[in-house]
Amino acid sequence: MDNELISIGEISGVFGIKGWVKVFSLTDPRENVLKYSPWVLKKGSEVKEVKLLNGKRQGKSVVACLEGVSDRDDAASYSGWEILINKSQLPEAEAGEYYWADLVGLSVETESGISLGKVDYIIETGANDVLVVKDAEQERLIPFIQGPTIKKIDLADKLIIVDWDPDF
Repeated sequence: MDNELISIGEISGVFGIKGWVKVFSLTDPRENVLKYSPWVLKKGSEVKEVKLLNGKRQGKSVVACLEGVSDRDDAASYSGWEILINKSQLPEAEAGEYYWADLVGLSVETESGISLGKVDYIIETGANDVLVVKDAEQERLIPFIQGPTIKKIDLADKLIIVDWDPDF
């Protein structure tokens, strides 16, 4: 197991009586969470690896069957565990596309070189994603619109160049 783990969801409850769990998925579409196995589960300081045996979309939710979990009580013990995978399990992003995990932590500067801070997290709004950029003094919400606002993303240099007023 490598050290670069990314969160793809959380086990949110139980489904049925045969040990299936409900999954709150951070993937798009939701059922893509089922494409990855094994999962690394984390709750507090406890970490364990589990193999995904089966899963499906169930209405607006996703449900999954984990190896070694055979009844409702076993499944209930997994509620609240974060689902992580090794970043190496993800397919390569297409040109011009980025995983959120790749953008979080990058420095953000204006085209004239003024530092705006670092990407703290990203908000999905429906219309377009929004970078939440923080520095010591303020938090900025910068729309993730490649071209007009996001001018350049350099993963190697861990830098995003934006067309953004530093006073905004």
